[in-house]
Amino acid sequence: MMKKIQYLIFAFTAMLILGCNSSPDKPTQIEANEPSTPFEDAPEWASEVVWYQIFVERFRNGDPTNDPTKIDIEGTYPGVIPENWAMTPWTHDWYKPNDWFSELEGAKDFGGWPIENFGQKAQLRRYGGDMQGVLDKINYLDSLGVTAVYFNPVNDAPSLHKYDARHWRHVDRTFGPDPKKDIATMAAETPDDPSTWQWTEADKMFLQVINEMHARGMKVILDFSWNHTGHTFWAWQDVLEKQQESKYADWYWIKNFDDPATPENEFEYRGWFGVHDLPEIRETEYHDHAEAIVPFDGQLYNSKVKEHIFNVSQRWLDPNNDGNPSDGVDGFRLDVAAELPFGFWRDYRKFVRDINPDAYLLGEVWWEVWPDKLLDPKPFVEGDIFDAPMNYRWYRAARHFFNAAPDEIPVTEFVAKLKQLGENLRKTTNYSMMNLMASHDSPRVLTSLFNKNKYKYNCTPFEGWEYKVHRPDEATYATLALMLAHQFTYIGSPHIWAGDEMGMWGGDDPSCRKPLTWPDMEFESETIGWDGNPRDLDEVGFNQTLFDFYRKVISIRNNNSVLTKGDIEFIKSDDDNKILAYSRFDNANEVIAVFNTSNETKEVSVPRKFEKAYADMLRNQPLSFGEEGLILEMPARSASILVSQ
Repeated sequence: MMKKIQYLIFAFTAMLILGCNSSPDKPTQIEANEPSTPFEDAPEWASEVVWYQIFVERFRNGDPTNDPTKIDIEGTYPGVIPENWAMTPWTHDWYKPNDWFSELEGAKDFGGWPIENFGQKAQLRRYGGDMQGVLDKINYLDSLGVTAVYFNPVNDAPSLHKYDARHWRHVDRTFGPDPKKDIATMAAETPDDPSTWQWTEADKMFLQVINEMHARGMKVILDFSWNHTGHTFWAWQDVLEKQQESKYADWYWIKNFDDPATPENEFEYRGWFGVHDLPEIRETEYHDHAEAIVPFDGQLYNSKVKEHIFNVSQRWLDPNNDGNPSDGVDGFRLDVAAELPFGFWRDYRKFVRDINPDAYLLGEVWWEVWPDKLLDPKPFVEGDIFDAPMNYRWYRAARHFFNAAPDEIPVTEFVAKLKQLGENLRKTTNYSMMNLMASHDSPRVLTSLFNKNKYKYNCTPFEGWEYKVHRPDEATYATLALMLAHQFTYIGSPHIWAGDEMGMWGGDDPSCRKPLTWPDMEFESETIGWDGNPRDLDEVGFNQTLFDFYRKVISIRNNNSVLTKGDIEFIKSDDDNKILAYSRFDNANEVIAVFNTSNETKEVSVPRKFEKAYADMLRNQPLSFGEEGLILEMPARSASILVSQ
């Protein structure tokens, strides 16, 4: 009881500090669970979920009446909008040029670079995905077995990706039912005064999405990048107009202000990795991340921008400010997290956990030096910053082994690598990892496995190198089955990039962001190559066989708690026969994952921990017993998941 009282006091104090927002119109709340998570630990639910990542613009167009117009995308990359720009049909052949592509010939982007390739031009495409589309497909997610959803940014923003926010505090106008009304609502507010903030129609619809997902037992986290804003962001626009006289001038890294006495424009600033339309938020100390990304201490330079970030976070954690966060998001995914100072992140964790002690904080901790060295996440997950990083390191290791990419490694080397990745981390961190194979920032998993290049290196064909972007071959699908059997039986929570379960393929951005291939739609075949020339035809559509396999491995995980909480022991590492097996177990139950990565059928024996019957839940084959334990026959390039009965 005392814990509950303290929790309510924390939430009420935060409400007084930040100011009260207007209460949104929304369905009845679900009662909050008693807070149970120690401050330094990940919430218990983080190890139990199956993640599904939604990129709203490409998820589903549920309401064509709110589709983006030229006005809505003003300020997006490349900075030029063709006169005859129009929405792209959802089922359009991906590489087939839009009619308006020709108007971009000879034009230059924000940075002064010629607009020449498909990747640049495709940034202007819009397909009309929205919150109604998400609402329409929650039952689909439920039927798949999804128990947590990670939303890419839903900020009001001109781009398709929404990391270039106009407003952090509002959902994109074109994601809701009435964009024009939402524009007027936002214009009537004072952006840095939360007492004036209202709920737009798009905001209300996102709150409905949260409520509907919570009603099905799904957790929801929301993506924000506190490292930068868009160049249409309200504070940045004030800086552009007033220069050094703007009260927001020191929110950003400004190198030089314009001198009105000269004809030249001397205004210079730092954009995220030099990107013109993503001006960076200023910290107390400048760190150049071009050579390497290194964790650093410090704070944001201006306390007002920090206060604004906290106001926005509180708005989505507890939308009606009643001290019960059950109506809000269950945490945040924090973009380019290693590029912001530890002092800020420590304060951020305290603030978020005071509002919701069971909130999950997931950091994008990725590259130290691209493309060879990934960051060690340890400094970020000691209990004072994040609960876990996105587990890119796991995927690179698993892809290396199961896909022989970029070369083949023995079973023992893979096992040693897995152990090394987790040995310096706390158990709560290892078990709450988000284990992802693909995302909006990397190739589709099928295409990643189809190519044998280094991880996340030369993953588009636009710069002239060889990269296969057509439909993968059957060997790739077999490798994906191995990877999925591993992903859904290993420690950490498995993640699905929306559309991978549908059998979608595509290289790195923009081709990992194709609109989803829903089964109720008829898609044009892919007949045009990335260079605009004809190529061999690939039929495009929903892959029911692959979907069913995803549903099977998800069901196995959701129905066996040892796969979320149990210990792990590697019980067979046979380099000669290319056999890997590990046990997930507790005091009463066991799941054994077995992999034959060779190109030959093998008879495999594995020890069991209990004198029980075991069933192969993946291949439904009969098992026999020998001196070493369970005996099974495994076809080439196959996996089995053995569950004690």
